[in-house]
Order: sequence, then C-alpha cells, then structure tokens
Amino acid sequence: MPAALCAKNAGSRAALLPHHPKETMKRRLLLSASAAAGLALTGCASQDIDSYANQKPTLDLRTYFNGTLDAYGIFTDRSGAVVKRFTVLMVCTWNGNEGVLDESFTYSDGTTQKRIWRLTQLPDGRYTGRADDVVGEATGQTRGNAFHWTYTMSLPVDGKVYEVQFDDWMYLMTDTVMLNKAGMSKFGFKLGEVTLSFTKRI
Repeated sequence: MPAALCAKNAGSRAALLPHHPKETMKRRLLLSASAAAGLALTGCASQDIDSYANQKPTLDLRTYFNGTLDAYGIFTDRSGAVVKRFTVLMVCTWNGNEGVLDESFTYSDGTTQKRIWRLTQLPDGRYTGRADDVVGEATGQTRGNAFHWTYTMSLPVDGKVYEVQFDDWMYLMTDTVMLNKAGMSKFGFKLGEVTLSFTKRI
C-alpha cells in the first residue's frame, strides 16, 4: 500500500474516535504506531521475479550483454538527492555459458573506475557472477523481461572498506534499451539507490 494511502487512512480513522482527551490521545498514538508498522512492513516487501515471466521482450543476458553498450547512471542517497552521476562503457563477450562484462566507469567528478564481471549461465535462467570487488558470488535469475541479481560489494569510503548489499533489478524495455535499479543497504538499513539506463550499440 502506498505511504500516502496509509497516512490518509490513519487520519480518517482518528477523526472517528471519541473526543475524550486522554482516550483520544492514546488511540491516536496507537493508530500512529500501527500506521508506522504498516509502512515498515510495506518497505520490507520484495518483488517476485516470477511475476515477470510473461513480460516481453524476453531478456536473454547472453544476447543483450554481447558487444558494446553505453550506460548512464546516478547514485541517490536515502533522501533521494543525487550525489553522483556517471557513465559506463561496457564491452561484453561470451564463450558458451561463460561471459565477460568489461565495465569502464567515468564519474561526474572526473574519477574513473574499472570492473570486470565474469558470469556463468546455469539452468532455469539462473546466473552466477564474480568480480574483484564483489564478496563471494553474485546470484541472479531471469524471468520474462526482468533480471534480479543480489550480491555484496566492498566499497572504499574515506580510507575504510565497507561491505554493502545490493538488490539489483534490470528490465528490458526494447531490444536495445534496458533500465536498472539497485538498492544499497547495510545491516538491513537502506543507504541509497543506483539507477541506470543501458543502450546497446547496433
């Protein structure tokens, strides 16, 4: 349920309460707590990859991430403010079920970064992946036009390295365009979000 609807419903119910000061205050506090709990539960709800099974166009990672792609992205903090912009040049190749995604990042402050993903395709649309700054193994699955991908990444910040969890969703829009949204969290708390648009060169 959208947050606006939760708040509206809570306010409407409070308006129907008796106006005895002490009872009204207690009930309003209770309703506020209930509404907050409902919002927290809604925020924790996650998508189901199977719900995209019939969506078109069908995403085949080996077909889409093959050749050269350009990506444009932003990083937003918990408040939604844009704190960093970047572009990515990707050169992707496959040898059977093994793929290499060579990513070159250029950030708005002029800094650059390199990441090479090594993917393995498994049965039933599942994939695993590794990169130098990824802790352990990334796991993901495709269904319909969507790809859900989770992993833990080591991020250097002010001389320290933090392990941050990514909940990564990609949606194929056309044969050449894909949208990507990745939530970042640590200890279950949201840190921010990465949003990208991929365009495949023809």
